[in-house]
Amino acid sequence: MAATRVVFEIGSKRTFASAIDWPGWCRAGKGQELALQALIDYAPRYAVVAKTAGVPFPLGRWSFDDVDHLRGDATTEFGAPGAMSKLELKPMSKADVERMCTLVEATWKVFDAVVKKAPASLRKGPRGGGRDRDKIVEHVLGAEAGYGSSFALKLKQPELGDTRAIKALRAAWLEAFRAGADGKPRREGGRSARYMARRIAWHAMDHAWEIEDRSES
Repeated sequence: MAATRVVFEIGSKRTFASAIDWPGWCRAGKGQELALQALIDYAPRYAVVAKTAGVPFPLGRWSFDDVDHLRGDATTEFGAPGAMSKLELKPMSKADVERMCTLVEATWKVFDAVVKKAPASLRKGPRGGGRDRDKIVEHVLGAEAGYGSSFALKLKQPELGDTRAIKALRAAWLEAFRAGADGKPRREGGRSARYMARRIAWHAMDHAWEIEDRSES
C-alpha cells in the first residue's frame, strides 16, 4: 500500500494534519504527533466518505509520508487549516481531478445524511455553547459561498432547505475544481483548486462529525 501523504500546518496552539490526497481527512492536535494520531483515530469515520465515493480506502496499518510543513497563522489558531501547500499548486491529471471531485461530493452526501437524521437541538457543551443543527447547516453553506472569493468566484449563500440552490452552489465548485486542474490560483493572493477542495471538504466533515457527536445522549 502506498504511503498516505500528510501535510502539517503548525501553529503555536494547534497543528493540523491533512491527508492531502483525501479531501476531508484532516484533524488537529497540539503538535505534530497528536495531530497525526487524531488523523489515524478518525480513519474509520473518514472511511464512510471513501465508501460513499466508491474509492478504495484500506483500513489497518498506515504508512505516512510527511510531505510538507506549513507555517500556521491566525486562521490556524482560530481552528481551521488556512495554509496552502506548494504541492497544491501542481497541475493535476484528469483522473486525479475527477477522484478529488468525487471525494468532495461524498463529503457533502455524508454531511447531508448526518443532518437528515440529527435532532434539531444538539447537546450543548459544558458551558452551554454550540450551534444547533440548522445553524450549523447555515454556517457551512455560508462558508462555502464565502470561500468563493479565494478562487475569484461570486457565489450566493443558499437559503436553508433550498435544495436547488444548494445543488447549484456545489456544482459551481465542482466546475471550478475541474477548471483549476492547472494548479494556478484564479486571482492574486488567491488559492488553488486543490486547496479549496481540501478546505471545503474539511469544513463539511468537521461539522458532520460535530453533529454526530453532539447528537449522542
